[in-house]
Amino acid sequence: MSPAPAGLFELRPSELTAGLPAALAAVPDPRARRGIRHRLAVVLTAAVCAVIAGYRSYTAIGEWVADLPAGTALLLGIDTDRRPSEAMIRRLLQAVDPDLLAAAIGTWLATRIPEPPPGSRWAIAVDGKTIRGSRTRHVTARHVLAAADQHTAAVLASTDVDSKTNEITRFAALLDQLHDLDGAVVTADALHCQRDHVTYLAQRGAHWILTAKGNQPTLHQQLTGLPWHLVPIADRTTDRGHGRREIRTLKILSVSTGIDFPDAAQALQIRRRRRPLDEPKRFTTETVYAITDLQAHQAKPWQLADWIRGHWTIENKVHWVRDVTYDEDRSQIRTGTGPQVMATLRNAAISVLRLDGTTNIAAANRHYARNPNHPLALLGIT
Repeated sequence: MSPAPAGLFELRPSELTAGLPAALAAVPDPRARRGIRHRLAVVLTAAVCAVIAGYRSYTAIGEWVADLPAGTALLLGIDTDRRPSEAMIRRLLQAVDPDLLAAAIGTWLATRIPEPPPGSRWAIAVDGKTIRGSRTRHVTARHVLAAADQHTAAVLASTDVDSKTNEITRFAALLDQLHDLDGAVVTADALHCQRDHVTYLAQRGAHWILTAKGNQPTLHQQLTGLPWHLVPIADRTTDRGHGRREIRTLKILSVSTGIDFPDAAQALQIRRRRRPLDEPKRFTTETVYAITDLQAHQAKPWQLADWIRGHWTIENKVHWVRDVTYDEDRSQIRTGTGPQVMATLRNAAISVLRLDGTTNIAAANRHYARNPNHPLALLGIT
C-alpha cells in the first residue's frame, strides 16, 4: 500500500466539522482525471451509508444508490440523472488504497471519541483479522491489522498485511496513522511482544501492556519462574454470561531486574477460572502472563485489569461483528484491494454505530435500512 502523505491525518477544523465527506476528500482518487463523473468522496460516503444499512456487497451497494430518493441523492452530492453504477462502484472500490482510506476515516473518527475520564488514559487495542473469503486457489487470504479505541470500539487505524510479510512488520505503520499517542496505553497479543515495538512506542510517548507466551521463550520462562505464590491478588472480578461464570484474578510484581525485556516495569499474572452455569463442579483454568512499562504509581491494579480485559474489545465488538453480522468470511470479494477496502468500510460503519451508542449492530442495520435518510443523519449529512 502507498505510504501516507504528510498532512493526510491532520485535517483542517472546517473539514472535521463538515463531517465524513470532507475527510474522505483527502483520499487520492485512483482514476485518471479525465471523464470523472462522480467524486471519490461522494462514492465512498454512499458506500459507508449502505454498509451502515447492512448492505454487504458491491451489488447491494449499487442497488442502495440506485434506489435513493432524489432528495437523498442530492444531499450526498449524486447527480440524480447519472447515478454511480454498480460496475463503476465495483471498479473504484477495487482500486482505492485501503490504508489511506482507513487513515482518513480514522482521523475523522478520532475527533468524535470522548476524552478519557480524569485519572484515566486512552487505551488502544491492536489486533489482526484474516478475511477468509478472499482466499483463492492461488492467492492466500488477505489479512488486516487494526487499532481500536478500547472504550468505544471505534477502529481508528488499519493496514494491509500482505502475504510477503506479517503483523510484526506492520505494527509501526499501523500506529503511524494515529496522530497523537502521547500518554496512551497500547495493548497487543504475544505476537507483538517485540523489542522493536516497545522502542517505537517509547518514541511516540505511549505506554504498553503486552502478553508474553512461547514466542519469547526466555521471557516467558522468567515470568513463570517469579514467586507468584507469595504475591497477593491485586484485583478480582466475577462475571456471568454466555452460559458460564468466570472469575479473573490479577497479580502484579515490580521487576526492576531479572526480566530480559527493555523498559519492563511490572510483571502481570492473569488467571481466568471458568465453569458452565449448569455444571458447577467443572472448572477450567487459564493462566496468562504479561508485562508493562507502567509503574505502580502510573496505573492502579483495577486499571491494569480493565485494559487487559479491554483488549478483547476489538475482537468481540468489531471482528466478531464483521464475521457474524456482515458475514465477511463468506464474502466473495477478492479482486484488487476490494477485500481490504470493504473491511475498512465495515469497520467505519461499526465504529460510527458504536459511537452513537449502538450495542446491537444487526438491529441497527435494520433500523438504518428502513429509511435511506437515516444513515446520512447519523453521519451529520443534512
